[in-house]
Amino acid sequence: MMNKAATELENEESEFSNDNPLSALQSIQGFLTKDEELTFMQILFSSSATIRMGNFGLSRKEVEKLLGVNGEEAFFSFLKRVNQAVNRYFKVIYDERRNQVVALMRVPAKQARNVLNKESLAILMFLFYHQEVLQNEYTLFSQLINSFGHESLQVTRKIQANLDPLKKIGAIEIYDTTSDEEAYQLTTIGAHLFSDSFLRRYAEFSQSNQLHLEDVLRFFKRYNMNGGLPNDTLET
Repeated sequence: MMNKAATELENEESEFSNDNPLSALQSIQGFLTKDEELTFMQILFSSSATIRMGNFGLSRKEVEKLLGVNGEEAFFSFLKRVNQAVNRYFKVIYDERRNQVVALMRVPAKQARNVLNKESLAILMFLFYHQEVLQNEYTLFSQLINSFGHESLQVTRKIQANLDPLKKIGAIEIYDTTSDEEAYQLTTIGAHLFSDSFLRRYAEFSQSNQLHLEDVLRFFKRYNMNGGLPNDTLET
């Protein structure tokens, strides 16, 4: 069973239906060698929170060992071809900072409630905007308090409670700063949880106006994200 955390949220109005995601694997042999196919299956398996307990995916060294290669060109060629083969249902990403290769499963936005509640999702979107768009290295807890309500024991506990699911799915991590205040940094998993179509729907809802996807992607600096495909077949 794939990890609930390892998902990418899609536009809930997309015509795409992910009822049988493993059917996408039937055509993978036309893109990958046998060793590459087995490596991809290992990445899927290791992306489960049940198996890895928060340490999602495989290290680049482990992937290269399974592939029998040693070099940047061969490694990224493998990632590119895997994503070409399964991008309707999965996305394989490489987290350079953690040096981890992780598989995400695409799910419709209406199923996001099975992964995150609306409060956790709102916090994740704020962190995404604060760090990916505004280019802040981390976000302080006080910044969350100021954005989501005045400081009180009740608000503090509620925000902390809704940060916990984000930590468990590997979307954020504690960032070590010189401040005594706790800080959070978006991981590569967290940065890739929102699909392009999800971001467009989110932006259109906030602006009460239809927007060109190109403008939305430019605003969210989407083209700067490694592994992203601007013309994803799932985007609407």
